[in-house]
Formats: sequence, structure tokens, C-alpha cells
Amino acid sequence: MSVTTLDSNTALVVIDLQKGIAALPVIHPVDQIAERANALAAAFRSRGLPVVLVNVAGGAPGRAEYAHNTADFPADWTDLIPELTRDAEDHLVTKQTWGAFPGTALESWLRSQGVTQIVLAGIATSIGVESTAREAHALGFNVTLAVDAMTDLSAEAHDNSVSRIFPWLGETGTSEEILALVQKAGS
Repeated sequence: MSVTTLDSNTALVVIDLQKGIAALPVIHPVDQIAERANALAAAFRSRGLPVVLVNVAGGAPGRAEYAHNTADFPADWTDLIPELTRDAEDHLVTKQTWGAFPGTALESWLRSQGVTQIVLAGIATSIGVESTAREAHALGFNVTLAVDAMTDLSAEAHDNSVSRIFPWLGETGTSEEILALVQKAGS
């Protein structure tokens, strides 16, 4: 379903726009993703709505065929990209898994802010964004996905998430459509 409405207390959650992830070969230019995420963040901030910036600093402890050793990552790997505007009021979450909820206080923080809906953007569509969307949906949050403010390592994986998975988890829309709803809610 295309995006229809935003709850009165909706938070923007931007996933993994950090140096280590943004340096990977993604299908949509990171500067365009950052530009759209910044536009969304500015609109949310102007309406007094929460903005959450998420980075990843590890991985789940289980075995995997594609294991990664965080000790091999550069020192600034977890730093948010300089293209992403950060405000002092933004809430920063560092996660150790694909999704932003397990092992973090994100759910309790959102609930303490009265948030009932999240808008998601970031990298990678089929990993961090999709995992967070699945978790948010399971926790009872309304979910909206800014599909032009996210990218992936694989066009096939991105398209699968956007066309097959996301419609089961929430509403999808472009950043412009979401911006129009944020502006409408503020008038």
C-alpha cells in the first residue's frame, strides 16, 4: 500500500549511514540517499518529531557463512557519514545486529517519546532496513518505508524488499510523498 498517513507522533529512523557501510558498492549513490535522509530529518525536526540515527558496531554472535571480524574494520568504520546532518537532539543508537531493536534501548526510548510509527531510511535495504522494519512491525509500531532514501548492495535484494516484503510490514512511499505528509500534519 502506498503511504497514506503519518501518526501524530512518528519518528524518523535512519539506518547505518556510516562510513564503513557507505563505502561498500551500493546500487544507488550514497550522496543521494543522504540528501533524502537529511530532507526527511529536517522536516521531522521542524515539527518537533524524533530523529533516530543508527549505526552498527558488530554482528550477531551466531555462526554464519559470511562472517565478519570487526577487529579488521578501520577505526572510523562506525562514524556517521559527514553528508548526514546530525542535530544535538537526535537520538543515536549503536546496534550489534542487523536490526535496530535487539540488544538496544530503541523500543523503550521510542515508547517513552510516545512514538507509534516509524519512517525508515538507510543502508542496506534488505539487511538493516528490512530487519528493523520487521522488528518494528512485530512490536506493534506502524511502519513507513522511504523507498528512495535507501540503497542496497544488490539491485535484486533491494527490489525484493521493496516489492515483496515491505508491503507486508507497512506502507511505502517516496521521500517527497512522506515530506508532504509531514508538512500536512504540521499545518
